Amino acid sequence: MNLIVAVDLSWGIGIQGRQPFYIKKDLKRLRKLTMGKTVVMGRKTFEDIGKPLDGRRNIILSNNPNFQVDGAEVCGSVEEVLASLDGDAFILGGASVYTLFLRFCTKAYITKVQSQFEVDTYFENLDILDGWQEVEVSENMEEDGLIFKYITYERAY
Repeated sequence: MNLIVAVDLSWGIGIQGRQPFYIKKDLKRLRKLTMGKTVVMGRKTFEDIGKPLDGRRNIILSNNPNFQVDGAEVCGSVEEVLASLDGDAFILGGASVYTLFLRFCTKAYITKVQSQFEVDTYFENLDILDGWQEVEVSENMEEDGLIFKYITYERAY
């Protein structure tokens, strides 16, 4: 299982339930990496996106048993999500979903913005979390004044 997330220098990912920045190049990368795969996200992340992601199997984790979405599957627990997976999957967030699934992931695709934003939600710092190592780092890129790079981490067993 994989995860994909964009973070700032402090590993911040959100402020008041919203992403603090959007990078078009990063969204294109997410599309390329996840196309044809299963994507797993929480209900709030789904609602922020507004619709199921095309070309992918969408699984939404929600504790609301009445929540239903055309074009997506809704699961009520981590165990239900895991039991329904039948191939490569990507965890798309939000924060609580990352926390629940991080222990099952073996690869993390991080977009690290070389700035610090006002945030109230963080992702685990994989640079200091035991068991993770950097395996690939891109050159710095720029979009609309934001400098960022892609870093791939793998779980080191």
